[in-house]
Amino acid sequence: MKTPNFAPMLPDPRNRPGLCTLLILASFIWAAYLFGSGFIGKEYKDRFIRWAAIDTVQKKDINSCNDRCRPPGSEPLPKGIVAGTSNLEQQHLWGPITNNSEKKSRAEKSLLALAVGIKQKEVVDKIIRKFPPSNFVVMLFHYDGAVDEWMDLEWSTHAIHISAVNQTKWWFAKRFLHPDIVFQYEYIFLWDEDLGVENFDPSRYLLIVKDEGLEISQPALDPVKSDVHHPITARSSRSRVHRRMYKFKGSGRCDRHSTTPPCVGWVEMMAPVFSKAAWRCVWHMIQNDLIHAWGLDQLLGYCAQGDRTRNVGVVDSEYIVHLGLPTLGHADHNQSDANSASQGGTASQSDPMVPSGSEMVDNRMEVRHRSFVEMQIFRKRWKVAIKEDRCWVDPYRTLTNRTAR
Repeated sequence: MKTPNFAPMLPDPRNRPGLCTLLILASFIWAAYLFGSGFIGKEYKDRFIRWAAIDTVQKKDINSCNDRCRPPGSEPLPKGIVAGTSNLEQQHLWGPITNNSEKKSRAEKSLLALAVGIKQKEVVDKIIRKFPPSNFVVMLFHYDGAVDEWMDLEWSTHAIHISAVNQTKWWFAKRFLHPDIVFQYEYIFLWDEDLGVENFDPSRYLLIVKDEGLEISQPALDPVKSDVHHPITARSSRSRVHRRMYKFKGSGRCDRHSTTPPCVGWVEMMAPVFSKAAWRCVWHMIQNDLIHAWGLDQLLGYCAQGDRTRNVGVVDSEYIVHLGLPTLGHADHNQSDANSASQGGTASQSDPMVPSGSEMVDNRMEVRHRSFVEMQIFRKRWKVAIKEDRCWVDPYRTLTNRTAR
């Protein structure tokens, strides 16, 4: 039997160069793998660190971002592009662009808003000429639809004209004097048209208002020439400003201890002047459907930005005349009864229910009746609002009411 041949199986010397090449290639691949794995791992590690850092910053800032007061609807926009307020400044169609909000050095302006009818054109012209255009913007609410008839007055082209037939100044104010629109104006004069201003200077008036800290005010009425409805509005010749009235006889007495309107903290609705802070509050209190705003005067003190016995007042040294012109509803050409003029606003000389060209009739009694009904509705809404809002606290509920005895 032959012994098997266990001779070692050595590689063929002819195949040795190919094996070396294979080993070298494998080494390169392994080295590349190790190097690439380290590089890629480091890159992903760096990315992860950056993402973690960004996430940390975002989480850190999320509370501060949520705390930012943003106008509703502007949340998708960067804060710097949001124009949350506006003004009534007119712009040119061509030429340099004027950004009035960036004019930090310009004098602060105020706004004069009047409800007007063409029949009182002469009276209104005298009022507006008292307000220097450098310090006041003028807005006219045309309740009779007559706008073009005012264009012959030199100031008319610079005024803002809004027309809606048979609407009061409170209807206009609610819709066109939103606090964000009039935000740039220091004070808002919301006046009727039947006022005499011979003894009134608006610039001096505002100096007094600022000095006295009045958030809601009105010029006093000349007691001799005016149609005075409420004694607190009558001018006192012995003072610059008064904030309360005194009545020692009859019902509804007022003395130095009185804490409620109309003894204190009260102005009439024919010629009120509001600071922009007070107006923001008052605007929210005006009801959309109660266009005569009767009853609002009793509650203006809640918008006085503090103590109504201090921040609401009547300016005696700059006073006006309430002419008491009958501008509400239709009036017969031969009728001049001024006693039925409104205490709360100005309306139209015409009624949409009366056919064009028909004989004029007097509807002012119906207007007055509507005003009384509105006042009752407003008072009821106020009581309901107090009852339903459990979070609201009446700042005057602890004060003793000594107005009526």
